[in-house]
Amino acid sequence: MTRIEITDTDASNICDQEFCGFRDPKHEGHRRKSNWLKRRFAEGMKFKLLQIDGETAGMIEYIPGEHTWRPVEAAGYAVIHCIMIQKKKYKGNGYGSLLVESCVKDARRAKMLGVAVVTSNGTWMAGSDVFLRCGFECVDTAPPSFELLVKKLRPAPSPTFKRGWDKTLRKYGSGLTIIKSDQCPCIAKCTGDILQVCKSLGIRPKVVEVKSGRQARNVPSAYGVFNVLYDGHTVAEHPISGTRFRNIMRKMQH
Repeated sequence: MTRIEITDTDASNICDQEFCGFRDPKHEGHRRKSNWLKRRFAEGMKFKLLQIDGETAGMIEYIPGEHTWRPVEAAGYAVIHCIMIQKKKYKGNGYGSLLVESCVKDARRAKMLGVAVVTSNGTWMAGSDVFLRCGFECVDTAPPSFELLVKKLRPAPSPTFKRGWDKTLRKYGSGLTIIKSDQCPCIAKCTGDILQVCKSLGIRPKVVEVKSGRQARNVPSAYGVFNVLYDGHTVAEHPISGTRFRNIMRKMQH
């Protein structure tokens, strides 16, 4: 019989865990994410692992809306940052729904208004399907393909995306700007690869480190934790490879 467990992590044990496909605590992405989580637990962050027969198979991360790292107005709601079933053999078996329902139960116990999540149709972020199956509804959208989904637990105003994307974008001026954080363990490598390409192309980028939820809620993208901007345009609103970045810049400069 399959043994399924959803276990909590905390500041005392997160460094020893496998998460998001990262196992080695010495890996820069694992180390940065672990340290980021340690600071977030004090803000009410929940980072749960799905374990099947003792093997880590997935995870879910969520935090009170007042502290979320997504550019949304969601006070009183729990906001899911990430959900992942990281091994192919476990996908398509309803385990994602188990993780979502675990979050909903926590929100109900805490007498929160509901649960919100930002989704997109890319492979780098959770799509809407698992949430729609769990009773979520779309209440707002943001460019280019983000949706804000919500499951309300009692009558309340719906969360919304922050507004004024173009105005926020203009604040960063001309040239190349990389907006990064440690919320995703993939960002460290992605940023390093992009910086190497910048060097080879003779581009001198500005790197902006996002260090708080307040900062993340005011970046010019609904993803909130990573952005690449160039001369007032969004080059990437999620982590991309160095090769992809090089191709984009070659097209923009010619």
